[in-house]
Amino acid sequence: MEFTFCYLLQVNEQCLSCNGNAWGFLIICLYLPQIDKRHQSKDSIFFRDGVRRIDFVLSYVDDLNKEWEKKLERRREFESNLQKAGLELETEDKKESEDGKIYFVKIHAPWEVLITYAEVLNIKVPIKENDIPSTVENPLDCMLAPLRLPEKVMHPEPDYFTAPFSKDKQELYLINDESTFFSPSMRNRIVNYILTRCPYGTEEGKKKFGIKRLLNNGTYSAAYPLHDCQYWKKANDPNCDNERYTLYMEWARFLRFYKEQPLDLIRKYYGEKIGIYFAWLGFYTEMLFLAAVVGLICFLYGLFTMDENMSSKEICDPAIGGEIIMCPLCDRECEYWRLNTTCQSSEVSIWFSSHLSFLFILKTVTLFLEFWKRRQARLKYEWDLVDFEEEQQQLQLRPEYEAKCTQKKKNPVTQEMEPYLPITSQAVRFCVSGTTVLFWVSLIIASMIAVIVYRLAVYAAFASLMENTQTLQPISGLLTPQLATSVTASCLNFVIIMILNFLYEKIAIWITDMEIPRTHMEYENRLTMKMFLFQFVNYYSSCFYVAFFKGKFVGYPGAYTYMFNRWRNEECDPAGCLIELTTQLTIVMAGKQIWGNIQEAIVPWICNWWGRRKARNNPENLYSRWEQDHDLQIFGALGLFYEYLEMVIQFGFITLFVASFPLAPLLALMNNILEIRVDSWKLTTQYRRPVAAKAHSIGVWQEILNGMAILSVVTNAFIVAFTSDMIPRLVYYYAYSENEDSPMSGYINNSLSVFQISDFPDRNKPKLNPENFVICRYRDYRYPPDHERKYLHTMQFWHILAAKLAFIIIMEHVVFIVKFFVAWMIPDVPADVKAKIKREKYLTQKILHEYELEKLKERLCQGDKRATEKEFIATEGRMELSRAM
Repeated sequence: MEFTFCYLLQVNEQCLSCNGNAWGFLIICLYLPQIDKRHQSKDSIFFRDGVRRIDFVLSYVDDLNKEWEKKLERRREFESNLQKAGLELETEDKKESEDGKIYFVKIHAPWEVLITYAEVLNIKVPIKENDIPSTVENPLDCMLAPLRLPEKVMHPEPDYFTAPFSKDKQELYLINDESTFFSPSMRNRIVNYILTRCPYGTEEGKKKFGIKRLLNNGTYSAAYPLHDCQYWKKANDPNCDNERYTLYMEWARFLRFYKEQPLDLIRKYYGEKIGIYFAWLGFYTEMLFLAAVVGLICFLYGLFTMDENMSSKEICDPAIGGEIIMCPLCDRECEYWRLNTTCQSSEVSIWFSSHLSFLFILKTVTLFLEFWKRRQARLKYEWDLVDFEEEQQQLQLRPEYEAKCTQKKKNPVTQEMEPYLPITSQAVRFCVSGTTVLFWVSLIIASMIAVIVYRLAVYAAFASLMENTQTLQPISGLLTPQLATSVTASCLNFVIIMILNFLYEKIAIWITDMEIPRTHMEYENRLTMKMFLFQFVNYYSSCFYVAFFKGKFVGYPGAYTYMFNRWRNEECDPAGCLIELTTQLTIVMAGKQIWGNIQEAIVPWICNWWGRRKARNNPENLYSRWEQDHDLQIFGALGLFYEYLEMVIQFGFITLFVASFPLAPLLALMNNILEIRVDSWKLTTQYRRPVAAKAHSIGVWQEILNGMAILSVVTNAFIVAFTSDMIPRLVYYYAYSENEDSPMSGYINNSLSVFQISDFPDRNKPKLNPENFVICRYRDYRYPPDHERKYLHTMQFWHILAAKLAFIIIMEHVVFIVKFFVAWMIPDVPADVKAKIKREKYLTQKILHEYELEKLKERLCQGDKRATEKEFIATEGRMELSRAM
């Protein structure tokens, strides 16, 4: 049985005749034998003829609703225009699909279309094999051999000098095989470029175009390029590269976590935009290794020197801490308590008390940001992105912008009429958007205040519960009321964070759509700033509260400060609030990472399993490649956005609060080792193949990381000065210690002020005082009750405050000077890369000039009158000038 396959090819009549340059259409009809689908390979990525490669697939369901005819007409017009653009289509009837409901339209871009749009998109192609010698081998390469991947995997293609493609100079390029000259990722990028611009008719007086609109209005249900094979086994077709299988075996399996990433293969298969993300994530993880080692050393130092800490000894000593009676931590219900009940928590706080370790880690962050710029510059050279400017697709007007903007004005550059949004409309939309963002930020702050109120309200309940419950007595030293309150509040705060995150993601997209950004890049940048601002406040607000506000505005016994005149403000542990900040960071950071991995790995797997449950019962050869990919999850345009956002928020945890939690880089390192494999696994096995896109950097995220690195200097300086007790210890050591043999002995007694219990007002006074205590102690520097300046701050308090401010100013300036000096010393582009770029430009120009000279010689030999001797001399002169430059 045979069928006729016809397509229209738009041609320039100048190809057929030298007398004109009009455009026309060439109708080509092919008579091809119908091939039974049962005889096709399950992994076929070709048309039925087995020759033409499937570059893109469209799918739709022929539902008989009220808009059925309109959708049918749109599809006919759209597919007709695709054929006019030179693309070749082949439709799979719904009877051939696994569920009997879905039509599949397979698209192939012939050579003529590829070379036309390769020139439009300025795609660089090989002109000569790279003759620049590789860098000198690293003497440590033999030690790193177990971490290396096979050379064929790391570098799937030879290194070439490249030049932008031109249809008029095809013989200049290394075209060995037209079917493989353009990689599949290049091919699907070209087809996607056509799909996003192809018109499908006029509705309501407006010209409609683009596959995105057709997907939004339900004309098509999906549009995607195909994976080249199944991920778990190679394809039977010898023409298949099996790159997906190679990526899975060498990259996407967790057992390969210690191996380097095949970045060149990732770039070849997925495009530069995804490649640059994994390059950045891998480089960031390498930086974390050094920071994690330093943080672990500091933690172990605190653990092994815990018994030598004089403050901890005094707190745990029954003769000192056991005799110090502390004032109640809440009104009426709480009892007086002995200082040594906090012995274990004070010992734990010493584990994290190596505060100056953050100086080294912040320097590591600076080096990471500077060396990433160098790594990025090297990738730009290796991936032919040196002269790359953002693609026209990124800078073109968004279809939504054109659809919603009814007014037009002349573009001063193109001199064409373009839609635009009036200033008044922009102002109104920005006001609504800004108000919405402020409302949601206020909602976060309100939720944080609610958690603070929870802390204040339940503390007394925990204190009473632990006092009266015998089963809790054995762990009462470790699980204090303060710690129990902090842990439960942190868990509650994490649940609120995740709920607000889920809701705000929808709101952020909605208000960004409402603003009607002009270009795709503008849309992505606006959404990035909204999402980052919200998540910054959402994740870090509770940590900022514990670090900078808790215990700072408590007052003193008899004159406590109250929130809303009802709940007494929280106090810190006598050892400081550092252990509570560490608890908060651990719960929020670890919880976020666990939940993120569940969302990224388990949820897509369950969705795909559910979607393929019927296909498992069908014969394998009837479940085609396009159907398999259709049943996978969609890696949307904002897929990488969420990946970057997750990592940048993590970056904030390990930089903004590292002085209080030196193990944060270690937690992040373990998460990122898993994250790389989870991201690669889901991208290779659970998602449709994304459309390849170019990117020469990580974009606006680079500036966000730089901003957070600068802010981290300030936050860590304040944490060391005001949250930890390092400065009070130093002041006591140098100015107030009276014991030369043991300068830190007596520090605990010195840091606690005395309050006379009879001075308690009825509102604060505990109901019970069974041991008839006369005085109690509290954490502050105030005069005793028998002093003439009763309960006012002592001179030591002001000395400590001055020392704290001096430390912040000096430390910040020193760190900033070192940071900017290091940034100035390290060039953004390595010297060898600069030399290679210049060498490649020179050789490329030389090759192009020699080619032009040869073409001119041919014209002279053929007697072309237009090829004059002066033109020949000018061309040779340009070559000499190029060599001289």
